[in-house]
Amino acid sequence: MESQRNTSEFVLLGLSYDQNVQIFCFVLFLFCYVALLAGNLLILVSIRCSPLFHQPMYYFLSHLSCMDICYTSSVTPKFIADLRGGTKTISYGNCMFQVFAMHFFGSTEVFVLTVMAFDRYVAICKPLHYLLIMNRTRCNLLVLAAWAGGALHSLPQLSMTIQLPFCGPNEIDHYFCDILPLLKVACTDTYITGVLVVANSGLVALVTFVVLFVSYVIILFSLRHRSAEGRHKALSTCGSHITVVILFFGPSIFAYLRPPTTFPQDKIFALFYTIIAPMFNPLIYTLRNTEMKSAMRKVWCQTLFLKEAHN
Repeated sequence: MESQRNTSEFVLLGLSYDQNVQIFCFVLFLFCYVALLAGNLLILVSIRCSPLFHQPMYYFLSHLSCMDICYTSSVTPKFIADLRGGTKTISYGNCMFQVFAMHFFGSTEVFVLTVMAFDRYVAICKPLHYLLIMNRTRCNLLVLAAWAGGALHSLPQLSMTIQLPFCGPNEIDHYFCDILPLLKVACTDTYITGVLVVANSGLVALVTFVVLFVSYVIILFSLRHRSAEGRHKALSTCGSHITVVILFFGPSIFAYLRPPTTFPQDKIFALFYTIIAPMFNPLIYTLRNTEMKSAMRKVWCQTLFLKEAHN
């Protein structure tokens, strides 16, 4: 622990040293973050204030929006503030918090996506038993399991990181604190820790992706006996889920399922699963979803009407 206290803060090198690039990124990612918050809050409030909240698919979608907000907010505000210039420092405690929050909320989101795939499988492959299988008690248990899975994944990651001694270089070649960049500045042999990180994060991402892929293959295979209208409706819903899965899991698997090292491209890929994918989730889940768009119109039109009547 004494060797850890020799480094009280880290320097985040960020995306680029070029001031013009930093200004451009500041404007771009500030817009992305505001759009992300607005879109996910819009979905969250619309579902909570409408009858859709009692439908399992939208119940899980509200939790996904909540995870997107928490997950991105653990990194993006600091990242945007650093783009305004100056020394990009972060204290040891805040760095460890970022490691925990990123892995906790990120893995919980992964498990929520898996739960949503299971919900679609039951809805399409076992429609007559859907309400019996996906009752509210089971939905609550599935969400609780997703949160528990996030904790089981993130706590070992945090434990391994806290035990690393930091006594020399403190420059992290990233825009947030993550385990693999931290391994490069640790004052010890980190090979075993790196293998454990890959075994934890990489296998969670890969196994979950395989489960999701297999579930959607089964769903698509079962649609061959449906009518054209039934296939179109099911594919519309599943298409949204598959798009989110690809945007989130593609970069995540590249970042964690490989030998424990870092590449300059890691920062670019990290933008996809920390900012880009959470920003597009509201659009992906609403643009082709008539029920969601109808609920949003009713909730917000009713809110405006009540506000005008009050005035």
